[in-house]
Amino acid sequence: MHKKITTAIISAILIFSLAACGSSSSESVKEGGQSSGSKTKVEQVEGTTDKTDSDKDRSEKDDSNGSGESSTSDGSGSGESTTSADNTTEAVTTVVNTSSSGMLDTAEIFTERDLTQTADTSEAQYFTVSDGQDIEIKAAGVYVISGTASEVTITVDAADEDKVQIVLDGVSITNKDFPCIYVKNADKVFVTTSGTNSLTVSGSFTADGDTNTDAVIFSKDDITLNGTGTLTIDSSDNGISSKDDLKITGGTINITAADAAIEANDSIRIADGNITVNATNDALHAENDDDNSVGYIYICGGTLDLTAGDDGIHGTTVVQIDGGTIDITASECIEGTYIQINDGTVNINASDDGINASKKSTVYTPTIEVNGGYVTVVMGQGDTDGFDANGNIYINGGTVDVTAQSPFDYDGTAEYNGGTIIVNGEETNEITNQLMGGGPGGGRPGQGDFGGGQRPDGFDPNNMPNGGQMPN
Repeated sequence: MHKKITTAIISAILIFSLAACGSSSSESVKEGGQSSGSKTKVEQVEGTTDKTDSDKDRSEKDDSNGSGESSTSDGSGSGESTTSADNTTEAVTTVVNTSSSGMLDTAEIFTERDLTQTADTSEAQYFTVSDGQDIEIKAAGVYVISGTASEVTITVDAADEDKVQIVLDGVSITNKDFPCIYVKNADKVFVTTSGTNSLTVSGSFTADGDTNTDAVIFSKDDITLNGTGTLTIDSSDNGISSKDDLKITGGTINITAADAAIEANDSIRIADGNITVNATNDALHAENDDDNSVGYIYICGGTLDLTAGDDGIHGTTVVQIDGGTIDITASECIEGTYIQINDGTVNINASDDGINASKKSTVYTPTIEVNGGYVTVVMGQGDTDGFDANGNIYINGGTVDVTAQSPFDYDGTAEYNGGTIIVNGEETNEITNQLMGGGPGGGRPGQGDFGGGQRPDGFDPNNMPNGGQMPN
């Protein structure tokens, strides 16, 4: 009896031990799976701008990748189309460093999906281009395009709320008279590069009804260019055009254009990327013919090499530079109403004006403001100005190095409050006025001083356009 009890006890202990080991092993696998999933999630949001939880939820909802809807997407076209079972890649994100005290509110100027350089292709549809066969995308989702062909247009004509991501994965398209990518309608389109890609339009563009489709990538709605690959654009007119907001957050982009290289109505925003431009007209141009309170250019990173026959960077309202390395060779290198440089390296080689603040918008006083960074301006001979403001010049920090017969020309007030000024190789603490056109006043918009000029009707310095909030 004693032996039976002992055996029973030992058996019970063994069973309990085995059960405990099984539970521990199972829990370990479960924790390992959670850890792996958590790591992926962290990498997908790593490096984005700081946001509250509610902001993140709103941003993710705004720019959800649409892959969950791809099973019901209507992506029709003559190219081959397949749906991948699982082709997910590790997310690569761009880190942005924005100024919290600049003229523009940059808190939500880029969304998390803008900054993610890799597409979630787990439910993507795949197409191979074929000569003369257009590809039509009619619903939200991710679409991977590859192959070489001529006379092909990838057209997006989706619903107003649809977000479409086009992944160029080794694409070469050559057209004579129509865009290679044409966004007719969508909420937002992402063009993401992987590998080496080229898009060319060689002849005169043909209009689409009342729409003058005059760019190799032509979008009526918001468009973001990102990715880890290379995109080369050669255009007989404009390179990339958006009738709303245009963002570039990654990839290598090379553009040769007979007119403007990159243009948008409401804004051009650049967070990263290697961008090389050779344009007969402007390299970057933001202007809305119907509303002079928009049309700004924001740069906080990337490497830009801009060569232009007219303006290197042209914004109607604000041109704000918070970072990046920017080399510009042009007639006028930076032109806008309010030009603010907070950080970065800017090298200017101009034949007319280096940096020109003129009254293109009724919302801002023409102003050039340098708070940081290193700005080098080399001017050509003749009637040229390094810094030319039809209003005010403020140098508060950073380094300004000007080589010119006329380093500064301003009609309002010039203030030197900090930083380093070098003129023709000599350090100075003065902002001389070449034409002595200065007058009393000055001051930044929003500080209640318009340099003796007239405030625009209904102007509220505490209520800038869109409440100071930049659209996403």
